[in-house]
Amino acid sequence: MEDVFRFADDLGPLKLVHIHRSSIGLKAVVAIDNVACGPAIGGVRMAPDVSTEEAFRLARAMTFKNAAAGLPHGGGKSVIFADPKMLLSDKERLIRGFAEAIADLKEYIPGPDMGTDELAMGWIKDEIGRAVGLAREIGGIPLDEIGATGFGLAVAIDVARERIGLSLTGARVVVQGFGSVGQHAARFLAEKGAVLVAASDTSGTITDQEGLDLAALLALKAEGRALHDHPRGRKLGMEAVIDVPCDIWIPAARPDVIHGDNVARQCGRRDLCRGRISRWDRGGSPCVYRREDSRQH
Repeated sequence: MEDVFRFADDLGPLKLVHIHRSSIGLKAVVAIDNVACGPAIGGVRMAPDVSTEEAFRLARAMTFKNAAAGLPHGGGKSVIFADPKMLLSDKERLIRGFAEAIADLKEYIPGPDMGTDELAMGWIKDEIGRAVGLAREIGGIPLDEIGATGFGLAVAIDVARERIGLSLTGARVVVQGFGSVGQHAARFLAEKGAVLVAASDTSGTITDQEGLDLAALLALKAEGRALHDHPRGRKLGMEAVIDVPCDIWIPAARPDVIHGDNVARQCGRRDLCRGRISRWDRGGSPCVYRREDSRQH
């Protein structure tokens, strides 16, 4: 029998709520980790293969992030088991049903995450009156439009590169997960002189050591197309993105892309900068930490 309290410790989680509404095909988990600093805030992730553990780990990371930033919020996260590429009408029905289900979880404020966006947050706001990451038209800050997370990532890389003596001019960048975060990170780094040499999405990896046409790739993704639809560059499988030679490697997709079985292929990178939380599992973390510790001495 599964131990439902396997995640419990002194910090939380305060609540782990499983939601099932068969009438609309809704299966979801809400993790409210800790509310010591205020209501828990965290995104709504949608993917077919999410899990309770993923929701908890992301919520715990949000607890630490919000506390470290001095925000009056605790950490939370929710996951919906579904394909985010479903018909928009079906997605709206599912998101609105999810919103109704969390109406009484007033300790949790949802926001956008992988598979959801400003439009989805608007549906939630319409249903229960609370959500962040809203569209400009209803008083929100268009985070996806301005690329806030990607901008922060580029700033962090700019700080880190000084420590390791890396110039961004001509620095080779690889982005694993060319979604909203990865695209903006690549754009901001390119403005500082870096060169995108590889990127990946669900279609696979595209690479060119001379530099990919970033503007063309951004236009391609804006049309809802895949990286492998781009006529130029070498096409490889999804996992191949780990092995592309580079100076800066950015994981910006699903959790645990770096793990015990592949971490050795990453430990030679000059800069590993996480585009999302929980990028590597416990098997991958020691190598990354050992590398960082060696740089301090």
